[in-house]
Amino acid sequence: MRGTEIKSGRLKSMKINLPVSSPPALDTPRVRSAAARCFRELSVSRLEFGRGVSVRCGAGFTLTEVVVAVAVIALTFAGVIYGYIRTVDRAEWSAYSLAAQSLAMQGVEQARAAKWDPQAWPAVDELGVTNLTQEEPLDVPAVGEPVWATNYVSVTTVSLDPPLRQLRADCVWMFKGRPAGIAGPFTNTAVTLRAADQ
Repeated sequence: MRGTEIKSGRLKSMKINLPVSSPPALDTPRVRSAAARCFRELSVSRLEFGRGVSVRCGAGFTLTEVVVAVAVIALTFAGVIYGYIRTVDRAEWSAYSLAAQSLAMQGVEQARAAKWDPQAWPAVDELGVTNLTQEEPLDVPAVGEPVWATNYVSVTTVSLDPPLRQLRADCVWMFKGRPAGIAGPFTNTAVTLRAADQ
């Protein structure tokens, strides 16, 4: 090893001359052993491997590197937290939507339960061609005031022979505690056809 430079009693840099015929590869046993010695000797600040190849030892990170690393970590964590918040938001929206769909189905089932028998004497029609409006709370676990939904149930005639009616329920609800742009209103609809009782 030639070119060892000593200043004020401490080893500042080491120069290793590689053979001219070999390429300046940094992953050779000779380079690795020199790097290991460098890290053992805390006072060495730079390794030179000839032909312009050098490795700095004992140098820390620059302020730019630290700032970039912190920015990358901050962006990563911000993305993870944003994803978590959006996931929780969509899960809550799905719970509201499922409860509204259940309420719409409840309105359809109530209309289907009405007796409609035009062949009986006297003819019975508890269903009728009508529009109903019901306001009920959504069945979701919530702290504080419940979330109310309006259920619009409509019955229309599709065919007189055979007697056939359409039952449609539209459940309109708002997403509680959200800004005006994403709070709704949202509508869940259930539609079915019903024939007369026999």
